[in-house]
Amino acid sequence: MESQGQHKDSQIHRQQKELGLLHKVGQSIDKSDAKKLNGLEGLIAPILKEMADSFQLLRGTLALKNERTNEIKIEVAPDLSSGQQNRGRYQIGEGIIGQVVASGEVRVVPNIHEMEDFLNKTGPRNPPGAGSIAYICVPIKRGQRVLGALSVDREASGVESLEADVRFLTIISCMISQTVYLWQKSEKERRKLLAENRRLQDQLKAKFRSAKIIGNSKAMEYVYELLDNVTHSTATVLVLGESGVGKEMIAEEIHSNGDRARRPLIKVNCAALPEELVESELFGHEKGAFTGAINRRKGRFEMAQKGTLFLDEIGELTPNVQVKLLRVLQEKEIERVGSEKTIACDVRIITATNRNLEDLVKQGTFREDLYYRLNVFPIKVPPLRERREDILLLADFFVEKLSAQNNKNIRRISTSAIDMLMAYHWPGNVRELANCIERAILLCRRNTIHGYHLPPTLQTPDATSIQVRGGLKERLRRVEREMILDALKNTEGHMGKAAQLLGVTERIIGLRLKSHGIKSRQFKIH
Repeated sequence: MESQGQHKDSQIHRQQKELGLLHKVGQSIDKSDAKKLNGLEGLIAPILKEMADSFQLLRGTLALKNERTNEIKIEVAPDLSSGQQNRGRYQIGEGIIGQVVASGEVRVVPNIHEMEDFLNKTGPRNPPGAGSIAYICVPIKRGQRVLGALSVDREASGVESLEADVRFLTIISCMISQTVYLWQKSEKERRKLLAENRRLQDQLKAKFRSAKIIGNSKAMEYVYELLDNVTHSTATVLVLGESGVGKEMIAEEIHSNGDRARRPLIKVNCAALPEELVESELFGHEKGAFTGAINRRKGRFEMAQKGTLFLDEIGELTPNVQVKLLRVLQEKEIERVGSEKTIACDVRIITATNRNLEDLVKQGTFREDLYYRLNVFPIKVPPLRERREDILLLADFFVEKLSAQNNKNIRRISTSAIDMLMAYHWPGNVRELANCIERAILLCRRNTIHGYHLPPTLQTPDATSIQVRGGLKERLRRVEREMILDALKNTEGHMGKAAQLLGVTERIIGLRLKSHGIKSRQFKIH
């Protein structure tokens, strides 16, 4: 038997272990707070392992209640496999864990093999005959609210030893309760944000499934709002805007997201058709209607039946065709050239122009009644210079798309090139930007687009708002500085590697850094 002195020494030894472990737990909690609770595993698992090593515990678990589903689930269990841990799910009042969470009271099972209704959901423990196993489960509380339960297995021993374990586990549960509460709160907020994010994404997908239009500026947000209002209607839409702003894409968005998406979208550039063929192209013709009409031919209106007809550059139509288009809009029927038979026409009309139709009406070159028929729902697409916050977004999109098309591995645009893109006035709008990026990609030999890869129109002082003094010498110096900066960025300030990238010696790179007033250490990542 253990003498009284030995028993007292044993108690002192245990108390010392407990104090040491409590100190570690306190430090761990402080660190977890500093890291803003990225997860419980990193905090609780070491505590359970330390307890197992110090007090001969077999395994420990942390189970938490989900306030939304009312299910209790084992969240941390360092000695269980993922499959075993996943089986550790309980309803309120189910099993020892469920009972502890329901009652908020400690439960102690001196020998689980003697308890017939012990659920043992997580899998086999030591079989009977290999030694008795005691099970201790204490609630984790915040005030009167039960958050979950902390439980351990240990080899069965005297009642006094179990009481000591209960006391120590209760202290641990009190220490971690605030951390558990904050983690549960953060998880709730995270689930709420994820749900809101999914809702917004579903909402956006419902509005714009093809996502061809790029831009999040206020000017484009207004365009999106207009699209949302008109997409599912049958109204005639007039898309206004300068050349290159993406009027055709607006028409594609309306069609692909509307009720006629499964039907054809037929596009006609009115300015590209010879005057004598416009009427035939739009309405079709009968055999022999004119010289060269050797067969009957359907027009674009018939091709677009039940679908959408997009008439680009509508301001270029001749007065004669304007009259016939007005009749189609009014009567919903067409006649082929050379025929007196009318054909019912169920087509949604979307038109576009970069001209001021009101001015054309005043000049007498565009019919006023047709203008009002077309101008039912106008959408003005802003020029790129009025949505500068979208320039970099569009540039990144074109870099990714066009570098893949041209089998290049372009990963970024340099700071100087970005400045030039942002300063330019873009008379050709998005189309011009796409062409500039494609040209730069073709000229680029590495993975970064620099200012000197952009067209000369972007490199003038007027375009870049930079007054260049010293002519060619100063321009070459700027190019050299830009190349050095990019090499240092790519090598995280390593002068030797930067010199190797640029094909010069480390001594030369050192001299050039001094000349340009560049310090390599500012690029080092600590």
